[in-house]
Amino acid sequence: ISSLFLLLLGWAVGGSVSPLFSLPPPPPPPPPPGLASAKPRRIAGAVSGGADSLYALASLKEAGEDIFALHARFLPPDLCPPGLEAALERMHAACAKLGVSLHVADCVGAFAQGVIRPFVEAYAAGRTPNPCAACNASMKFGLLLEKALPLGAERLATGHYATLRQTDCGSVLSAGLDTAKDQSYFLALVRREALSRALFPLGSLRKTDIRAWLAERGLTPPVPAESQEICFVPNDDYRPLVERLAAAYGITLPGSGPVRLRDGKELGRHMGLWRYTEGQRRGLGIAWSEPLFVLEKDRESNALLVGPKVELGAEGFYCAELNFLAPPETWPQQLLLRTRYRQSARPAVMERRGGGYWFREVEKGGGPYSPGQLATVYAREGGGDASVLRVLGGGIITEPQ
Repeated sequence: ISSLFLLLLGWAVGGSVSPLFSLPPPPPPPPPPGLASAKPRRIAGAVSGGADSLYALASLKEAGEDIFALHARFLPPDLCPPGLEAALERMHAACAKLGVSLHVADCVGAFAQGVIRPFVEAYAAGRTPNPCAACNASMKFGLLLEKALPLGAERLATGHYATLRQTDCGSVLSAGLDTAKDQSYFLALVRREALSRALFPLGSLRKTDIRAWLAERGLTPPVPAESQEICFVPNDDYRPLVERLAAAYGITLPGSGPVRLRDGKELGRHMGLWRYTEGQRRGLGIAWSEPLFVLEKDRESNALLVGPKVELGAEGFYCAELNFLAPPETWPQQLLLRTRYRQSARPAVMERRGGGYWFREVEKGGGPYSPGQLATVYAREGGGDASVLRVLGGGIITEPQ
């Protein structure tokens, strides 16, 4: 079993965020304004076929950077969307129009073992995984970056909506300008050493800016459609995929069990805990006097605990480990926290507890918190319109408390 698989499996259960790859020392920070670098840097532009990565590639080329395109093939044939080969041909044509070479990296096996299988195993264990965060850390800024370096690249540019500053003290990751597209939440597990080699050209732009810029230059994305939430989950419904892959991997999914209120009253039967997540309201199949939500998944008794909205939430949650993007001694006492992607950062405090890290939201009614999900920690820097959300670190939620 590969070390990559073992590590990502650890992530799926809220475990280690230790280094996946041994990268060379990070390059020095850029020279002060007005001073040219002694040697031009070479950049790999990670391209998926969408508008965002095409902009990152084309804008850096237009700015005079020495850049080449690097496309990672992550998906096995049975999970590839229709028309993939035609899209790859259009990608070659777009790169030729820009005058950049295109390299294709085969990452299918590593992605299956490092992202897809842990995804299935997490659901089988009753957790709700975040494969996009794991992919950013282990694939895009792990394996793909590792493949870019022998091609002469010093940095890897991607189409993420996030901002990054390289300083003498290291990389400073912050939220992107476009709050509707900001992806800093999903980057919290990327190691600082890898971020020191990253470039995010879209950080100060909005999606509308990207489309307009490409249209002005007659550049059409090889894959015009917006990408789905999880690239390997057809139709954004994980249940059929998990069921099929669990059988293929020989993984046992938990079966039916009781649906109960907090007081123990049984309301019906669920179809397997892996089909539900904390906070879920739709699809419970239970008629009740008021809307019911998933409060907790009791894995020991295979019971699904439900209740009204007023019973949602928890005092806090626990992370066994954190990936620190800023030294913990520099963290402010009051932090900002996101435990779901489409969530505003909310005030919280952290303390060391039991060898790990315990978080509590300042305002009551925090949560629900889903084991397996990502918690990204921020601090607001600056004031007024110039303020930014800096990412301090992140970790996998082990359990609510």
